[in-house]
Amino acid sequence: MKLEKKLGAATRDAYGKALAELGKTHPNIVVLDGDLAKSTKTDNFRKVFPERFFNVGIAEANMVGIASGLATCGKIPFISSFACFMMCKGYDQLRMSVAFPELNVKVVASHGGISVGEDGASQQSIEDIALATSLPHFTVIVPADEVSTYVLVKKLVDHKGPVFMRTGRPKTPIIYKEGTDFQIGKGVVLRRGEDLALFAIGHLVFEALVAAEELAEKGVQASVIDLHTVKPIDRELIVQQAKATGAVVTCEEHQIYGGLGSIVSEVLAQGAPVPMELIAIRDTYAESGTPEELMDRYGLTALHIVKACERILKRKKK
Repeated sequence: MKLEKKLGAATRDAYGKALAELGKTHPNIVVLDGDLAKSTKTDNFRKVFPERFFNVGIAEANMVGIASGLATCGKIPFISSFACFMMCKGYDQLRMSVAFPELNVKVVASHGGISVGEDGASQQSIEDIALATSLPHFTVIVPADEVSTYVLVKKLVDHKGPVFMRTGRPKTPIIYKEGTDFQIGKGVVLRRGEDLALFAIGHLVFEALVAAEELAEKGVQASVIDLHTVKPIDRELIVQQAKATGAVVTCEEHQIYGGLGSIVSEVLAQGAPVPMELIAIRDTYAESGTPEELMDRYGLTALHIVKACERILKRKKK
């Protein structure tokens, strides 16, 4: 029986919905955007609370600086732009004005990964997770669907300290039931198996579930774990799954260097060395194309995950 693919809203839409609701109960929330509010969905907040919304324009570095100042005054700034603009153009300010003083700024960046599609390499963010995790004191979150995004955005208000959350452009398959709870820093085991463990984030969580079903038809039982919080990573769960299965595959819509695969590799090297494969973008920028074409071309689909699992099972048996 195939996993049902029921499309929900894009994770950026869930962010916009949650943010507007948070504004009603948290008058100290302010929202800043880099002239992309309709795309990042902070426009939802602007419509209800125009006096607490600031369009900074195409000036991401300035936006970070303004947000840090607001945070020192007791506000909770949520700042948004496309992930590539937010992290690449605002990095120095994020480093010195947010990470260094450990300010309570929430960076929620949309259009992460290559599933942006036809907009091309200039707007396809493949480095954002690596940049964000390298910032001391930052928590880094990559939710998989609208349900998890909505809940995790709501959690950000009570989570003290700087946060980077990546959201996406396209609609995503629904993975979780309404009412599911999530803990920042704790992964979610979606499927249990004894042959290998699939750790995934963002759009690739659903692809990992599809791959696990295809493997099951071949007699291979794979665990699937949503590591929505990339930093701090759930070390205990990673080690437990590695020891239980003896093989690990990581799946991410990100550059192979500095992302989920790198972090999980570090954890396993220290706690449970096992054969490992990494599904990721292989040290290249992507072309322009539909999201489906690009995910296939750069090896980020269930088919590629299955092939990686078959490779790793052969290594496991040696």
